[in-house]
Amino acid sequence: MNFNQLKAFYFAVKFGSYSSAAEALYITQPAITKQIQQLESTYGIKFLNRFGKKMVLTDAGEILYDFADKIFQMESQAEERLRDFQQRKSGRLRIHASESFGAYYLPFIINLFRKKYPNIHISVNIFPNQEVIENTIKLENDLGFISYPSEHKKLVIQDVLEDRLVLIVPPSHPFSRLKLLDPQKLDGQSIIMHEKGSATREIVDTFIRRNHLSVSVALELSNNEAIKRAVEEGAGVSLISEHVVSEEVQSKKLKSIPLTDPTMKRKYYLIHHKDKYLSHPLKMFLYMVHQWALKYTNR
Repeated sequence: MNFNQLKAFYFAVKFGSYSSAAEALYITQPAITKQIQQLESTYGIKFLNRFGKKMVLTDAGEILYDFADKIFQMESQAEERLRDFQQRKSGRLRIHASESFGAYYLPFIINLFRKKYPNIHISVNIFPNQEVIENTIKLENDLGFISYPSEHKKLVIQDVLEDRLVLIVPPSHPFSRLKLLDPQKLDGQSIIMHEKGSATREIVDTFIRRNHLSVSVALELSNNEAIKRAVEEGAGVSLISEHVVSEEVQSKKLKSIPLTDPTMKRKYYLIHHKDKYLSHPLKMFLYMVHQWALKYTNR
């Protein structure tokens, strides 16, 4: 089997277009077309049907793609292992993270890591939880951080840390004088919520139902920074991870009040592909994640 032809076919299917495959492989689009045609001609089998811009795999094409996926994942793993022998004290890490963990926790870990290992290049991309999971399954990162547990046969998942949710209010709000907040005090309040489907929203919705609260949803926002600014402006109160609001509490822009309900916590998780080769830099980073999380939990 000609592996250049197989790679042309694999990338065309993976990216959903001949032009994207050509760009990824640094060749022309006609070259991609020719490689796939030659592959089909060699075996006398049609692997792809094209309907305009739409690409549909035949039954034979689906079988070939599954094998190609395994082959090129193994190629990627082999390259990583060889690089690890070449550069024990240098290297790169590709990290994908959900918004909350990536913006408010991960920078502290990376800062500590880089002080000890300055020659290791780290790239971080922020994605929705599901996209982090999908990218990790496809071996498009070295590890991911997500806000809810996900079971998949290709994934290893580990608890990283648990953080409590607190109520945030502007300093002028009557609740700002409280040391602890009884859930019933939220009855009738106007609350700024995270978007539906987010980990925090699910926890807060469960909390409201469990305590039989009647609240009005003032706003639904998908970004922690937007939620904090809205609370600062007096648009309502909100429930948010304690660490996410630490800077505003220190600067006295907002007041955070813990709840008497001990279940108001959220977890963060680390994931990587089960077949992922744990290079020396990656092992060092994983160790530091757990060390930092332990100190954070015991602070």
